Amino acid sequence: MNESSVNDPGFDPDALREKYRQEREKRLRSDGEAQYVELSGRFARYAEDDPYADPGFTRAPLTDEVEVAIIGGGFSGLLAAARLREQGIDDFRIIEAGADFGGTWYWNRYPGAQCDIESYCYLPLLEELGYIPKEKYAYVGEIFEHSQRIGQAYGLYDVACFQTRVSALAWDEGLKRWRIRTNRGDDMKARFVIMALGTASRAKLPGIPGLEDFKGHSFHTSRWDYDYTGGDTTGGLTKLANKRVAVIGTGATAIQCVPFVGRHARQLYVFQRTPSSVDLRGNKPTDEAWSRSLEPGWQAARRRNFADIVEGKPFTEDLVNDGWTDIFRSLAAGIRAAVARGEKLSPQEAARQAELGDFMKMNRIRARVDETVTDPAAAEALKPWYRQFCKRPTFNDEFLPTFNRPNVSLVDVSAAKGVERITRTGVVANGVEYPVDCIIYASGFEISTAFRRRIGFEINGRDGLSLYDYYKDGFRTLHGHSSRNFPNWFYIGVGQNGLSVNMTAMFDDQARHIAYIIAEARKRRAVTVEPTAEAEEAWVETIRSVAVLNRNFQNACTPGYYNNEGGERSGGLNGQTYTPGINKFNALLAEWRAKGDLAGLELQGP
Repeated sequence: MNESSVNDPGFDPDALREKYRQEREKRLRSDGEAQYVELSGRFARYAEDDPYADPGFTRAPLTDEVEVAIIGGGFSGLLAAARLREQGIDDFRIIEAGADFGGTWYWNRYPGAQCDIESYCYLPLLEELGYIPKEKYAYVGEIFEHSQRIGQAYGLYDVACFQTRVSALAWDEGLKRWRIRTNRGDDMKARFVIMALGTASRAKLPGIPGLEDFKGHSFHTSRWDYDYTGGDTTGGLTKLANKRVAVIGTGATAIQCVPFVGRHARQLYVFQRTPSSVDLRGNKPTDEAWSRSLEPGWQAARRRNFADIVEGKPFTEDLVNDGWTDIFRSLAAGIRAAVARGEKLSPQEAARQAELGDFMKMNRIRARVDETVTDPAAAEALKPWYRQFCKRPTFNDEFLPTFNRPNVSLVDVSAAKGVERITRTGVVANGVEYPVDCIIYASGFEISTAFRRRIGFEINGRDGLSLYDYYKDGFRTLHGHSSRNFPNWFYIGVGQNGLSVNMTAMFDDQARHIAYIIAEARKRRAVTVEPTAEAEEAWVETIRSVAVLNRNFQNACTPGYYNNEGGERSGGLNGQTYTPGINKFNALLAEWRAKGDLAGLELQGP
């Protein structure tokens, strides 16, 4: 964006705002998040079936005690374990529902699955393990292997309980321990618990009428059925050659798997309520000369540089230089131009310039649709009419061209606010039944639904207090990782901490901090550690004060998981985060650790 385009953007911003408002209203539903069914009871198979595990696996129940129990074996759990090891804490156990490490990347093995943050930033512990990813954006096979690599390097397979789901977590005041019950009949005890379930651990299913009536084949993308489709994560879905397939959803997962299904299915119908923003991917192999030139500390520096650009800080070099940083360069272009002219912008004027930059970037996204998709009706339906960060941006070079295939049809269900119903033989949308042999639900994960529903088991602290009751009006934490009345309990995830689009970096930051607190509590011979009531309340007020602008932004967005499907509860996924950004949040915690007094935490002795 140049200076003249900032002053004269070449379009009517008011008209575009009105278009965004109309498109939002078209998709609002009165049931909000309730439109998704909970994956329990008759729908449990969509969440609990494991196509990769030994179905005959058994083991004896455990009733022993460990110092630390880590619940979850994805990247957040692996990082928690690695950072505990670095603190000299080895008496811990990892409890994981899958049959191996990987978390999301264990379950999400659909064709084309790939990280959308560059792999040099995304894959954790690269320097520690001396590993360089093969491509700028790693595919699931390499990501899953890296999870296993971490497990092997840190000796984590010896302390893992796989194919084990926690069913209840309760603080025993007499024992000063957490009691952990599981589906394997375990009654484990742990002094400390680290909840490391990640943000994408529980599949989400749309509550479409007739969901149970379909007599064909169906599965969720996080439980991809290669026995039915043929092939593997790299493609080759040859068993779909005579199949009529429906893919329901066009979020980040569908963007990646639809090209593979479209390449092989006899007929593919893609049912879309809200289009994604789809920008160029531009993947490429790793430059070996570049990888040989890297100096110690390169990954941390790269992550900080990426976060600085995402947060809008001044920078001299864009180390990542990809679609993500292009977005933020676009949003800040008007502000940079004003600064270059010597102008001092008010917050309101800076916000206006950022909005104009957003409009221009999204206009380019929509123009790419017209340049790529030959059918005018499909092209119009594939255009996203909302601000860039109303939904997570996606990057893919094959998704849009897929709709030029004669066997692929886009079914726009925005007017009806979704698919109408499912019959024994097909999918009904806009009054038309589409007969299909298979339905693939590309409906993502329960990222921002009610906390109890996402976690899937009860958590009771001191005096039987339910964590979910404690959080009924929103998270109540100190720095997002611990809560009053839940001694020795820690949480890695999104909630009252610094949010990053590069979530593994964010998980690592949290894991380091939590490992430090546990190590300090042990050094100081404390039996329990938890926030003081005053410190917790002060942090809640801090979060509320900095999150106002973000809530206002999300409340004007098209419905999605970022804003609780257009609902007002807690402002959505980002509504309770530390909006100054991950780097400022980490600086705040670094200063807190440097003081060494564990301010805001209450430590109780023997």
